[in-house]
Order: sequence, then C-alpha cells, then structure tokens
Amino acid sequence: MRRIRYGVGMSLNGFIADHDGQTDFLVSDSTYDPAPFFASIDSVIMGRVTYEGAVRQGMRAYAGLRNYVVSRTLAAADYPEVTILRDASAVAELRRAAGTDMWLWGGGVLLASLLAAGLVDTVELGLSPTLLGGEGTPMLGLDARLPSTVPLELTHHRAFPSGLLVLEYAVAKGAEA
Repeated sequence: MRRIRYGVGMSLNGFIADHDGQTDFLVSDSTYDPAPFFASIDSVIMGRVTYEGAVRQGMRAYAGLRNYVVSRTLAAADYPEVTILRDASAVAELRRAAGTDMWLWGGGVLLASLLAAGLVDTVELGLSPTLLGGEGTPMLGLDARLPSTVPLELTHHRAFPSGLLVLEYAVAKGAEA
C-alpha cells in the first residue's frame, strides 16, 4: 500500500503561511536537496484552500506528478490540470492503487480529516528559524479539529547550517485522530 506523507514548511511558531497566504518567510538552505523526496513520490494531494492559494500565485499543478485536489465544491471542468476528489474515501482508493508514495501538501483541515480516517503515514516538517508575527495560517488551519491525540514517532531529523530543521515522524500504528 502506498504511503501518504504530509509535508510542509512552517515557522517556529507553527504557521505555514502569513496573513496574505504567502510563504516567503520560510528559510531555504543551499545544502538541502529536495530531489530524493520528489523521486520518492508520484502524486500530490491538496485541499481546496491550498490549491486555490497556489492558483492565485500562478501554480496550477506540479509537473511530473499526478495532482489531486480534495474538494466538495470545485468543478472539475474548471481545473483540468488536476483530478478533483470529493472525500477521504477517494483518497483511500488512491492509497490502494499501484504507485509510489503520495505527498499531502498544506491543508491542515484536510490533514486532520485524513488523520481521522487513518490515512496519513508520516508527518514531515521543514521548521524554519523564523517567528511569524501577526495573523497567519496555522499548520492545522483555523477550522481543523483533531478529535483526539495523534501520537508520532520521530524517525529522522536533520539540522542545516541556515537553522532549518527537517523533522520526520511516523504516525503511530493504530493512531487515528
């Protein structure tokens, strides 16, 4: 079965976007190579809010990946570059299909719902040495609610010269929000 890997960059105080939906506060590091990550996935799954933000910034799809957006409201005809999925059961079907790992990008509300359905295998964070002031989008979003504690097991960590920390956690087996 394919793994679903939640991966996101965030500030030290837990924000994945600023008040304007921008992520330019995230620290990059010239010694971090994203190629192994992208070589390990064949698909990206986004929530509607994340996808609409990407479209506003001019990005409609990741080249070379199958692009999925989970939304009950978007019309598929308006977004031919992605496949619209209506709910977590459609994500579960993708997980059972042949292929490599899938990247769950952004979307804290979607993360919470997929955790509750037992569909997320890892949580992978790029923690920037930045404290974001003012309003912003927290990792789990304003409307995301975890019904219970979700235990995580640290599986990998790496510190970069810029202060960027990459943390990888496995969602504990049997852990469902």
